Amino acid sequence: MKSEWPQYSLSEVCKLVVDCQHASPKWTNDGFIVLRNHNIKNGRLDLSAQSYTDLENYIGRIKRAKPQAGDLVITREAPMGEVCLIPEGLICCLGQRQVLLRPDPMIINSRYLLYTLQSPYLQNQISWNEGTGSTVSNLRIPVLEELKIPTPNLAVQKEVAETLGALDDRITLLRETNTTLEAIAQALFKSWFIDFDPVHAKMQGQAPQGMDEATATLFPDTFEESELGPIPKGWKVGVVSDLGEVICGKTPPTSNPENYGQDVPFITIPDMHNNLVITNTVRSLSKLGANSQNKKYLPEGSICVSCIATAGLVSRVTRPSQTNQQINSVIPYTKWGKSFPLFLLRRIGDSVRAAGSGGSVFHNLNKSGFEKINVLLTSLSIAKIFDGLIEPIIEKIESNQNHIQNLESIRDELLPRLITGQIAATSIQKEFNA
Repeated sequence: MKSEWPQYSLSEVCKLVVDCQHASPKWTNDGFIVLRNHNIKNGRLDLSAQSYTDLENYIGRIKRAKPQAGDLVITREAPMGEVCLIPEGLICCLGQRQVLLRPDPMIINSRYLLYTLQSPYLQNQISWNEGTGSTVSNLRIPVLEELKIPTPNLAVQKEVAETLGALDDRITLLRETNTTLEAIAQALFKSWFIDFDPVHAKMQGQAPQGMDEATATLFPDTFEESELGPIPKGWKVGVVSDLGEVICGKTPPTSNPENYGQDVPFITIPDMHNNLVITNTVRSLSKLGANSQNKKYLPEGSICVSCIATAGLVSRVTRPSQTNQQINSVIPYTKWGKSFPLFLLRRIGDSVRAAGSGGSVFHNLNKSGFEKINVLLTSLSIAKIFDGLIEPIIEKIESNQNHIQNLESIRDELLPRLITGQIAATSIQKEFNA
């Protein structure tokens, strides 16, 4: 797609194009944030999983350039061409395989450049080596510096950035809302089933906080010993298979391309990252591929748990799907509802990730071992009450996630056309405001 605007090389529109240090920093448990490639995805900086180094290493890594608000960071490989904007107030340094860009504000708007570098127009330049006629796996600095950037006047750049930014801001707000909603659900589960707050309150002769009398009567007022330690009287220690039928996923032969299509979502570990519910997958199976392993179907409401490689991720299925063999899934028995099994397994997954893969019970865990993991089972009546309180929250999270995907589709459709001047940002803004 050809741009309608003048083009300048990236080195002409940036004051700095600085390669990172190639050596790995000294990793510490806290200190100064080191950006890593997994923190940069889909044009966003995600610091939910942070990495740190000490003062000495931090000073060494900012000698070439200290990241500041408005700078961009682009990844050179693994993955290549991911880009993000440094926000106000963030003190950090670059990790490996990254380049810092400092846009010249007299020539180019930082957020406009962010979107330009994400557009297919630029991504094709990044991934294609004209000299060899082949795709490349490493973004070299000379290639980066010579990228051709469509550069209209600053007023037009600002309009493009504001139009696409408005969509991204809505997406960010919905993500933040979902984070809050999930935290609310997690907090209630922890209060009832981890900290046993209602039981402790009743032991002290108090009414459990924020709970009606009918619900409070369902909780015992004493504890008893178990293999997991003291648990509420009447509750029991069970295993994962008590929650529902367990199914280990499977991958249809990739040698037959007819096994893959757009009919049945095929869940893999990347689809589960940061997703309580799975509303979209990178890959899908054809009906032929899915029906060739008919016993691997998961109905809506099934709970996926990653047990190989990145262990301990837990997500719920929102439509009939299948998974690969790195995932064990639970189809909950109706008596438990949907929310109690989900957050029970989610809690186990959190513990696994906190412990790391080395020596964790989920590391390379087969179906048989997964089924035998101990879990604490409450009464069916309490599980039903929890389900009634939490399911509306999960439904709202799913609705928001679908809305996010729709907005992302609109943004991705507009991005190349705005960046190349095929349509005007002002016409889009009028349509949004109509």
